[in-house]
Amino acid sequence: MAVKKIGEKYRCNVCGNEVVVTKVGGGELVCCGKPMEELKDK
Repeated sequence: MAVKKIGEKYRCNVCGNEVVVTKVGGGELVCCGKPMEELKDK
């Protein structure tokens, strides 16, 4: 899943790392060799 906007939150389902996007540069966030999952606001 490509990063689209500032403020998006992502989590690694392997190690649990979480990131918040501060600058959009395109591409996909990867951790532990796997794509990170976007956390949706609920």
